Amino acid sequence: MKIGELAKRSGLSAYTIRYYERIGLLPYADRDQSSQRDYDASILTWIEFLGRLKTTGMPIRQMLQYAALREQGADTDRQRRELLERHRERVRNHVAELQACLLVLDTKIAGYAGSEKRTKPHDAEQPRQQIRTRQAGAR
Repeated sequence: MKIGELAKRSGLSAYTIRYYERIGLLPYADRDQSSQRDYDASILTWIEFLGRLKTTGMPIRQMLQYAALREQGADTDRQRRELLERHRERVRNHVAELQACLLVLDTKIAGYAGSEKRTKPHDAEQPRQQIRTRQAGAR
């Protein structure tokens, strides 16, 4: 498939695809007779995996490290697994942190919902007593 179709099917721009090729995240595409990139459909699976890594916050340098190991073949399975295990642990910690933040938000939102139930419609209409303040220096 040509770069335009790959861009459409993957959700990446043609610029991003060329950039990923240039830095080594994507393997260089075969070229057709007119020297245009011609991608195999299997590249979509790799692009989807890269997208997952990006979504989970893996830095691009680690994605490059993983891609380089992948290019070296099955002899690097252990290193790739270990890299993914370390990343998984960081993702788990981040998810736990986000869950704690979500709990705080839920508690705060519930508090606002409770205050709305406690407030009677006429409460907002009643004038507040003005608080008098003492002028500085007056005694």
